[in-house]
Amino acid sequence: MQHNVLILDFGSQYTQLIARRVRELNIFCEIFPYNHFPSDLSPYKAVILGGSPFSVRAEDAPHPDLSQIRGKLPMLAVCYGAQYLAHFSGGEVAASNTREYGRANLSYIKEGETFFNGVSENSQVWMSHSDSIKALPTNAVKLASTHDVEYAAYKIEGETTYAIQYHPEVFHSTDGSKMLKNFLVDIAEVPQNFTPNAFVEEMVGELKEKLGNDKVVLGLSGGVDSTVAAVLLHQAIGKNLYCIFVNNGLLRKNEFQNVLDQYKGMGLNVKGVDAGDRFLSELAGISDPETKRKTIGRVFIEVFDDESHLIEDVKWLAQGTIYPDVIESVSVKGPSATIKSHHNVGGLPDYMKLKIVEPLRMLFKDEVRRVGATLGIDPELLGRHPFPGPGLSIRILGDITPEKVQILQDVDAVFIDGLKSWGLYDKVWQAGAILLPVNSVGVMGDERTYEKVVALRAVESTDGMTADWVHLPYDFLMKVSNDIINKVKGVNRVVYDISSKPPATIEWE
Repeated sequence: MQHNVLILDFGSQYTQLIARRVRELNIFCEIFPYNHFPSDLSPYKAVILGGSPFSVRAEDAPHPDLSQIRGKLPMLAVCYGAQYLAHFSGGEVAASNTREYGRANLSYIKEGETFFNGVSENSQVWMSHSDSIKALPTNAVKLASTHDVEYAAYKIEGETTYAIQYHPEVFHSTDGSKMLKNFLVDIAEVPQNFTPNAFVEEMVGELKEKLGNDKVVLGLSGGVDSTVAAVLLHQAIGKNLYCIFVNNGLLRKNEFQNVLDQYKGMGLNVKGVDAGDRFLSELAGISDPETKRKTIGRVFIEVFDDESHLIEDVKWLAQGTIYPDVIESVSVKGPSATIKSHHNVGGLPDYMKLKIVEPLRMLFKDEVRRVGATLGIDPELLGRHPFPGPGLSIRILGDITPEKVQILQDVDAVFIDGLKSWGLYDKVWQAGAILLPVNSVGVMGDERTYEKVVALRAVESTDGMTADWVHLPYDFLMKVSNDIINKVKGVNRVVYDISSKPPATIEWE
């Protein structure tokens, strides 16, 4: 991918958002830690310095080496980046009397500045810092102010360096995308040529060159990422792609056969392996969530390894890894402790001795869906909700039995089918049912019952990092609750989870 934008990460929670906004302009960009970026900067047309939770005045403040960037490439310094340039280039940064956090409005914009083309005074921006620039660096010129922040934006004369003390990438900065476009397209002259079509064409070519006539094995999950990866690989190497779809006994109701049928219509070489009994017998008696995940991961690897050995001379393992996972593993903070143990095929044993190929590793989730649409994949498949790798095992709180799986599959089917028939499915990021380890008293007919309680969960999100519970219509919830209790034997009470993330997580385990 030529004509890149390099984004330096100083640990801000917004860094990925900057990349998302740049990609929305059809411009390819990459994120690297401020202290570990490529020495060869020739492919890059511009650099963006991100924000940071650190203060530039602190002893442990991140110090990037900008000697190969500043004055040589167009550079936009955001928030911490703007303060860093000021503090270490002849200006002054001091603690602000009041923490500058939240919405602010531009009260002054220097006339005739390309950076602010199409942006009017009073435009709302989003501040997030406790320090403020008190004096500009050498050769700097003020470009914009807010009522509280005199140097909201500045540029350095004699170089293509711009700096802003607010976050253009967040939704609350109303003209933020316009400013990024002004900088990248009009000032830095970065071409807008990163489109789904261009990605497919380039990636298929790369895969053909890299893989040649080698055989590749891919574990399909039925989800968006592995499906798009499979279709891309299929375009590149055809029959040399061997897909394995393992039923771990914890999929949604009828999902094993439905997904196999769907893949058949796509011309993929897919082998379905029904290992449900093996997984459930290994999980018998285990209640701890992390032990459940690890058991499923181990058994999956054993089953997958058995099957891949049946393919002669397989050289590569393909995975549906996407860009947030890649960023996570090389972030300023180091690999996150929260990466769950089922990520992708995770921790493949050495004896598999396969090389890894990850065709989607530079794409965000929404871009994967757009590439899938370009490849002609069924919109219904691309619109599928995320589903956890360990399947229903982490939606059955406590130990797992075939009976509990059956109950939860039936409940889940009523809920998901209901969302679809009411036209609500596509308005929800993720939905599912949870089987609780409690029984409750009920009355059915003239008899008292003592049966299971299930919780329904539906959230809206863009990336799963944060999520809000969905305000589903009461009439819908009443109908679904009634259907579940009438149609699923063993359940007599339905509750709806109204917790957001954070503090709760999307899944219960």
